[in-house]
Amino acid sequence: MILAELLLEIGTEEIPSGYLDEGLKAFKGLAQKCLEDNRIRLEGNLETHGTPRRLVLVGRGISKTQEDLIQEITGPPLQVAYDDAGKPTQAALGFARKMGVSVEELGSIQTPKGEYVHIRRQVPGQATDVLLKERLPEVIAAIPWPKSMRWGDVGFSFVRPIHWVLCLFDGKVIPFEMAGLTSGRTTRGHRFMAPEPIEVTGVADYVEKMRPAWVVIDPDEREMRVEEMVREAAQTVGGSPADDPELRKTVTHLVEYPCAVCGSFDHAFLSLPDEVLITAMKEHQKYFAVYDHDGKLMPHFVAVNNTVPREASVVQRGHERVLRARLTDADFFYKEDRKRPLLDRLEDLKRVIYQTELGTSHDKVARFTRLSEYLASTLLPEKVDEVRQIARLCKCDLVTLMVSEFPSLQGVMGKAYAEAEGYPEEIASGIYEHYLPTRAGGSLPGSGTAAVVSIADRMDTIAGCFAVGLEPTGSADPFALRRHALAIIRIIEGMKWSLSLTQFIDKALDLLSEGISFDKESIRLKVITFMRERYKNMMLSSGYGSDLTEAVISAGFDDIRPLRAKLDQLKAFSEASDQFHGLALTVKRVKNILKNQKRLFRVDPNLFREPSELALWKTFQTLRQDIRHVLEQEAFSEALSLMVQFKAPVDTFFDQVEVLTQESRPLQENRVGMLQQISRLMDRMADFSQFSI
Repeated sequence: MILAELLLEIGTEEIPSGYLDEGLKAFKGLAQKCLEDNRIRLEGNLETHGTPRRLVLVGRGISKTQEDLIQEITGPPLQVAYDDAGKPTQAALGFARKMGVSVEELGSIQTPKGEYVHIRRQVPGQATDVLLKERLPEVIAAIPWPKSMRWGDVGFSFVRPIHWVLCLFDGKVIPFEMAGLTSGRTTRGHRFMAPEPIEVTGVADYVEKMRPAWVVIDPDEREMRVEEMVREAAQTVGGSPADDPELRKTVTHLVEYPCAVCGSFDHAFLSLPDEVLITAMKEHQKYFAVYDHDGKLMPHFVAVNNTVPREASVVQRGHERVLRARLTDADFFYKEDRKRPLLDRLEDLKRVIYQTELGTSHDKVARFTRLSEYLASTLLPEKVDEVRQIARLCKCDLVTLMVSEFPSLQGVMGKAYAEAEGYPEEIASGIYEHYLPTRAGGSLPGSGTAAVVSIADRMDTIAGCFAVGLEPTGSADPFALRRHALAIIRIIEGMKWSLSLTQFIDKALDLLSEGISFDKESIRLKVITFMRERYKNMMLSSGYGSDLTEAVISAGFDDIRPLRAKLDQLKAFSEASDQFHGLALTVKRVKNILKNQKRLFRVDPNLFREPSELALWKTFQTLRQDIRHVLEQEAFSEALSLMVQFKAPVDTFFDQVEVLTQESRPLQENRVGMLQQISRLMDRMADFSQFSI
């Protein structure tokens, strides 16, 4: 097999840094699928690289021709295709003409429906470059972007206007047209330092010519350079740069050739909270903060440029001038905000619309403050006052000048202002920590008081959105309700709180109903179901099986705290004990009998007729209290070990007794009642019928 290499480069205007990673990933996947769908073998590998101005696809070890296609085609029934004398009829002749073969080349095949005319033929594969000429424009057009744009009158949309397309296969141009351009063998270097057209002959030549053209096409290599240059620049002032992978990735995707410079700012600005300085540097300017050996902020920063400056000092002064303006604004905001006590701003929230139907941010704070007090009265009765204080303060910084300028500082500034006003550490930290966790797997609130406010705030959001029809649909979740639900679950687990989820939701809906009208029962069911599904997905992501998870949460989802321990112990028992299979089958037999029973029946031991009935009842009486006790102690493994003792008496009972006997209605109801009590006892552990056995 003759192999070749593919080089495809799409030159564009600057692509947003946040788009590049996912765009390159999708580009590679689409190219891989294109080769597979068109039977083009890939003996080597596909790689995608990119900078703000180019997307690059490199394929090595690609077959120069498409694989042959073996076609198996069935025609008319044999008895229709040939007459009694064995001569072909018009049906056979027509099929042969359609297939482009002589009638003598037709064969036959035996099928379940009888014998049919059949042909097996080999269709030679086309040349790969011919196929790619048609398919590559489709691949490029199919790359998904968060936002695309149109330009001029080309009638084509892409993430940014396309300026050139380079496409070589085996060193030869694959010519195609798209976005008003024709592909060729010409690329371009760095926009400012090497803008002249560059002709390339293949992958190796392309890579070799990009380096002197001041373009590092590999994002991983570019990121390593950014990290190294930033570190070296910070060392010139005896410091170390902030370890910020997110900022490093952003900067990497903003440059084609990185060059770092270290600048400074007025030492007086260090009086601002560290978070303010870091945010001003990072969010607006993409600068790295610099720390001394003790981990304290220095009056320095590192900026990464997309060019190698002729005079670094000129560029440095430019960065310093821009940052000085930012920090001057921040200093003004901070001093202005400090002129008013934080709690005074609670009234300002009345002018901020949270959601049209749910009222203002002040309304929301009032609701979740009362919800927080309700939770604290049960979970932290000695901390009700502190919880109330955190709830009333935690959104006040939203209307400060600083947070209006830097929204990511919400909570951070609330904590800073509270500390400056002399609030206790628990209160000040709670203002910030009530936002935790901020992402999946993120840190949880460090105190119980902050955790109470956090779950109250989030449950108010979930209940309110469901009540006004803003529940998540598909991938659309504008109020991040899924994230809020997972956060509530994680906090309850992390704090080891025994909390009735149903009562929690009911209280949130009661408070909400004081301001708006909705069907409480239907919304309550929707919210509980939503929380249940979030928990199940969380457990599946944590490696628990679907049937195991469903078995546990079907047995009871109101108290989240003990569920993970139950999952762990049930999983361990099912994997280690050969008795689990028998236990599950026994419970299933019981449930099958009870499937259509709508009423609960009492048990009268005086109605027992068979020894197996009495034996099963005695087993139940003997084990019932012990099983309930160990379940209350959350010794779930012990409960399972006790439950397996039901297998033998239940099996004997089913073998010797007709449960749904028509002989006597009281006798039938007595037997059903006994099984109902056994089933309810087992269900306190898990719904074993969910297991696929």
